[in-house]
Amino acid sequence: MTASTIPGTILLIGASRGLGLGLAQRYLERGWRVIATVRTPSAALSALADGAGDRLRIETVDIDRPADVAGLADRLGGTALDVLFVVAGVAHDPGQPATSMSDEAFDQVMHTNALSPLRALERLQGLVPAGGTIAAMTSGLGSVAGNESGGWEAYRASKAALNMLLRSFAVRHAGRGCTVLAVDPGWVRTDMGGPKATLDVETSTAGMADMLEAHRGRGGVAFVDYADREVAW
Repeated sequence: MTASTIPGTILLIGASRGLGLGLAQRYLERGWRVIATVRTPSAALSALADGAGDRLRIETVDIDRPADVAGLADRLGGTALDVLFVVAGVAHDPGQPATSMSDEAFDQVMHTNALSPLRALERLQGLVPAGGTIAAMTSGLGSVAGNESGGWEAYRASKAALNMLLRSFAVRHAGRGCTVLAVDPGWVRTDMGGPKATLDVETSTAGMADMLEAHRGRGGVAFVDYADREVAW
């Protein structure tokens, strides 16, 4: 495959396992160039590199460390990204009320799931030209309108905060002509989603790749799931 036949370049922040790893695999299968970040070495992601040649570049980044993100931006200077997608996130005990969490535990969930993704998007968005897509992995659990079952309190709050910050980001950068997406991957069988989840990683990630392609060049901001269904904010 020559450079002229590569469909695009995607940067995945948080691709060592689960959905990030699955997205890396789907995009490599589709011929894309993938830049994937890990916080610690990932044997599974490194294994993908064996058959990808120069189409997979692995970078070490801790999204909670602004200096790491700034260093990545410097190393990628001049790279044009068709898609910038922050996947990284953390969870907590789904049955634990937010009021029983320590300040440190609550702050960590909010920091990693809301503030750090927005800081990363802000620092890296200059690599995405007009017509490109800027996305962050949120959750249907972050829908305020959709919360009818409770549970996952700090996680829900962090994803709702992320959604609000994404909308503000989209307003501030409306003149750039990029599409901004809050992406709900569905309930997926990963370490976070658990074995009872309704979707496998391949179904969710293939759907997200199709959805991202469908929104390419549309502009605006949207909260959509892996099957390109609108989710209530």
